[in-house]
Amino acid sequence: MDRRSFLTSAGAVGAASLAAPAVAAGAPVKWKLTSAFPAGQPFYSNGPGSLTDFADRVKAMSDGKMEIQVYHAGELVPAFEGFDAARQGIVEMNSWISYFGAGKVPAAQFFGAAPFGMSTQGKNAWFYIGDGIKLWNEVYEPLGLVGMPIGTTGVQMTGWFNKEINQLSDMEGLRMRIPGLAGKGYSRIGVDVKVLPGGEIFPALERGVIDAAEWVGPAQDKILGLNKAAKYYYTTGWHEPTTVTELAINKAKWDGLAPDLQAVVTNAAVACNLISHSWGEANNAAALKEFAANGTEIRTLPTEVVEALRVEMKAVYEELGASDPLFKKVMDNYFAFKAEHDFWAAASEEVWHEQLRNG
Repeated sequence: MDRRSFLTSAGAVGAASLAAPAVAAGAPVKWKLTSAFPAGQPFYSNGPGSLTDFADRVKAMSDGKMEIQVYHAGELVPAFEGFDAARQGIVEMNSWISYFGAGKVPAAQFFGAAPFGMSTQGKNAWFYIGDGIKLWNEVYEPLGLVGMPIGTTGVQMTGWFNKEINQLSDMEGLRMRIPGLAGKGYSRIGVDVKVLPGGEIFPALERGVIDAAEWVGPAQDKILGLNKAAKYYYTTGWHEPTTVTELAINKAKWDGLAPDLQAVVTNAAVACNLISHSWGEANNAAALKEFAANGTEIRTLPTEVVEALRVEMKAVYEELGASDPLFKKVMDNYFAFKAEHDFWAAASEEVWHEQLRNG
């Protein structure tokens, strides 16, 4: 082949290569994601900001290079066993709220919910700008996991009760489904604390196995039908001023994932963290009005009870911090950030809300 023919041929091949669409080499990366939440639960399992939304976003953002199969509670492993499955590499990912693993990793509870803690705005600021996610990964590194937020509820309701709570003594002996650090506070004022996965709350409350139960907020509680199992619905989110759903990823699998796919997973999780909170803010009012219209009695937890819980939670924090240096490290960082954010919130949102109330 003479030089002119070679150059012509090479140019044609080059032009064809430039015109051809980019094709990913090899088969897509396929991961499994287990969940502690039942199928069909908006916010957690299905719909905007949910785990299935997250999987869809990862596939779309990666142009099909990564696919995540979501397994809801009980579909692959029992509700609370996905965390260990991710640790062991049986699955690549698990989603729950970190306080479900309080017995394994006490310090991780701050990444889920901290009684008398930060608002959604403050907590997201701690995660993305402060030390929150850095500390999360420090806590999880010995377990071979990487953690990040994938959903946020905003302020939660105290929960559903089958009797009125008028004074502190009414809490004595109450059998209540309440997880995490809040459960420790409740137990110190005489509550018989129970920890149940979401799918077991309604039958336990309906049959009288428990007397009260906390889940999330009106829109999510409606899906579980909790308004059909108890008459009284109490508010004040002292126990969970915002609650974050965790995405825990097997660290070895994560470290082996290409940087572009790591970025896709991270940004899809950020998107779902924002959108899930927006879903609750958009739907809670209608559900709460519906409850009231259908006979639910909406009450506020008495100040006497809240103040007793404040005292007991201070003792809980002090005791756990004294016995667990890592817990204390995360706690001190969390509440130091909260104090700074509270200063700003007092000068901005609190003033705005006060003006609205007086307008």
